[in-house]
Amino acid sequence: MRLVKIFKTIESELWTIENEINSWIKESGVHVINITGNIAPQTGSSVGQGFSASDILLIVTYEPSESADS
Repeated sequence: MRLVKIFKTIESELWTIENEINSWIKESGVHVINITGNIAPQTGSSVGQGFSASDILLIVTYEPSESADS
């Protein structure tokens, strides 16, 4: 059975989500089917200090490992 896991972070911390996803895959032993993502750009602040960090959403479609089923 295929399942999904959702990961969320912000653009300025992109490296942390990469580590989180890689660790989860290694620890759980899942078989990854697909990874898709979306970035939600933020608008500039009203004070003119630039842009806020964009939200990043990654969805991992996977199948559980054989050992997780038993």
